[in-house]
Amino acid sequence: MDGDQKLNELSGTPVGVGKVAPKAHSRFRKFLSLADFERAARRRLPHMLHSFIAGGSEDEVTLANNRNAFADYAFVPRVLGSISGRLQTTQLFGKTYNVPFGIAPMGIGALFAYRSDVLLAEAGETLGLPFVLSSTSLIPMETVKQSSSTTWYQAYLPGEDERIEALVDRVAAAGFDTFVLTVDVPVSANRENNERNGFTTPLRPSAKLVWDGLTHPRWLMGTALRTLLSHGMPHFENTDATRGPPILSRDLTRASGLRDQFGWEHLELIRRRWKGTLIVKGVLSAEDARIARDKGVDGVIVSNHGGRQLDGTIAPLQVLPEIVDAAGDMTVMFDSGIRRGGDVLKALALGASFVFVGRPFLFAAAVGGQPAVEHAADLLTKEIDRNMALLGIRDLSELRPEHVRRIRN
Repeated sequence: MDGDQKLNELSGTPVGVGKVAPKAHSRFRKFLSLADFERAARRRLPHMLHSFIAGGSEDEVTLANNRNAFADYAFVPRVLGSISGRLQTTQLFGKTYNVPFGIAPMGIGALFAYRSDVLLAEAGETLGLPFVLSSTSLIPMETVKQSSSTTWYQAYLPGEDERIEALVDRVAAAGFDTFVLTVDVPVSANRENNERNGFTTPLRPSAKLVWDGLTHPRWLMGTALRTLLSHGMPHFENTDATRGPPILSRDLTRASGLRDQFGWEHLELIRRRWKGTLIVKGVLSAEDARIARDKGVDGVIVSNHGGRQLDGTIAPLQVLPEIVDAAGDMTVMFDSGIRRGGDVLKALALGASFVFVGRPFLFAAAVGGQPAVEHAADLLTKEIDRNMALLGIRDLSELRPEHVRRIRN
């Protein structure tokens, strides 16, 4: 049976199946890994913006642990099996995606690349993978959703029933079928690197901020001024049922609401009101996974917010197997720290059904827009395919915990 025949027999609704990603633009041929996009973005972006994406909280211990955790596991390949016609198609919530990874939610992305949320959504549509739109994005969700059938919505919510209900209704009216609730941000983290580099939320104009922009003219002309001239001052468009404050507003903190009052009862409220797929992101405890399952949640994303919240938090890969055990038939997904195709396969072998990658795709968007994002996705896809062959599997469903072994604690 060839790949097309097998694909046609898969159950679920195909998403982007049969589409072919555009060939890599000649200027990206020297980009051989996701890390290459970060290096290029470091040169293009003002220092404050690059450090905002790349950095974590406090001493960035968790940020480093997320990457180091992948080295705790080694592959155990099998040989001399039939590995031709390899497939990465993945079924998730009744849909079939071309690859086992999606683009994670990233706030204020339009500060880093012109109309970043739209171009990431369009890249997801082209490639047949989900893009998760952050509630702290700067382009209205209705505009973004029109660009892609594969876009999900992600929210940070206060413990206020009326605001929750109104936002859920807006998301449904915009045509989204998947609602991602991030639960590990009850308060803002201590991101000292942002303060040191002059980046604050809300933004506070300063001589350092101006100089940082002037010394990066490609970003200044291609993103900042282009946005202001074409669309005016960016606002937080999607945190509530109505338009939020501009990025310079002093009312931003007050507008974000009382997130530390959000509890399980509010999750139950969302579950009653939201008829689509409901996902909880930011779970690191098996017990929390059990509670989420019992509350009717469709899936969880095992994540520590990419090392951007509580510093010293355990790496998601280290707790993934126990959360998978606790989840039962609830879907378990993964993010935080993935930079290679081998990382994707390790997470899948340990029980994840799907993974999300964030920073590298935003760096790619900053470097070269949608073509760069598609090239980055192509690099990751090819790494997964190559590693599948070397691991001795032809289909991701063949991955088992026995394909990896923990080699250090």
